[in-house]
Amino acid sequence: MLSLSINILDFIDNMSNKEKVLVLDDSALSRSRSKKVELLTRVFDHSDDKYLRGYRLLSLCWSDGTSLLPLDFALLSSRKEHKRYQGIIKEVDKRSCGYKRRLEALSKSTDLVEHMVNRLLSRGINAQYLLMDSGYAWPALINQLREHIHVICMARKMETIYYYDGKWCSLNQIYRLVKKRPGRARILSSALVTLKGGQQAKLVFVRDRRKKDWLSLLTTETSLDDSEVVRLYGKRWDIEVFFKMSKQHLGLEKGVQTRDFDSQIAYVTIVMMRALFLSLEQRRQEDPRTLGSLFRACCQKMQDLSFLDSLQRILQLAVDRLRRTGEFSEKVFQELISAVYGTAIDFFGLNRELCQRSW
Repeated sequence: MLSLSINILDFIDNMSNKEKVLVLDDSALSRSRSKKVELLTRVFDHSDDKYLRGYRLLSLCWSDGTSLLPLDFALLSSRKEHKRYQGIIKEVDKRSCGYKRRLEALSKSTDLVEHMVNRLLSRGINAQYLLMDSGYAWPALINQLREHIHVICMARKMETIYYYDGKWCSLNQIYRLVKKRPGRARILSSALVTLKGGQQAKLVFVRDRRKKDWLSLLTTETSLDDSEVVRLYGKRWDIEVFFKMSKQHLGLEKGVQTRDFDSQIAYVTIVMMRALFLSLEQRRQEDPRTLGSLFRACCQKMQDLSFLDSLQRILQLAVDRLRRTGEFSEKVFQELISAVYGTAIDFFGLNRELCQRSW
């Protein structure tokens, strides 16, 4: 699956000049009618706000804002034995991948994230940021991931997580201390803080449109503008669409009936490979830049003209045409040019000396 996704990524990457990001999230896979499935456990579904039988699917995907490609996943059970309906049934050699997958299923999701990210980046995956939900916004995990990639995530409103801003404060305390923007601004404020472990970070407070409250985004790239942090984090929504599409149209939850954990892993791999081919075909059919690298090469050759250059060229063509008529003197031409430049300076606030030197 990873080898296939890298080949597809090479094709799509040449067609995109947008920011590339990795997106991490998990989703509950329901096996409501199952009883004897290996490592079946009791999981909480945040979308329906209830417990169900099944697994948690931890997925790591790549996105450029147009296409989303699943790269890696882990099918998770529960570490607590009393929450599992079934344990490990099959006798598996400890040197095999099946045994390693079973150990992975019994691990904490936060213990797997750094290994998954490092595995992708070591294979040459091009990504500038890792986007995560608040479920993974732990300072210890962010410090680990920052050694490999910049992180943008939703900060957790927990009184047990502290940030240093002159003194150690919780997220709610920092929000009360910072100065807010007036009116109905979408971005309320921001603050530079230090995480436990010494990592510098930036908190961006935004208005929650669903209710009269606020949300906070955290990024380890402190030089980013506040609006840029919000825009980049918006790309995380693609993975929610991916989960919904996989469950409703690719049969991720109800497409297989088996008790073996290896078969569950194989089927999830097949579903994600289907999603890879669909993303590739959609990009080939709908992306207007079908020539890919040729389009990018042409764009690199083209340079946008500044306002002064454009104005100068237009005036030069107009003056040359008037000179050919022979009806106006050179003094009239100079007065016309001065009037046009003067109007442009007053309207756009340009530098008068710069305009005269350019002409």
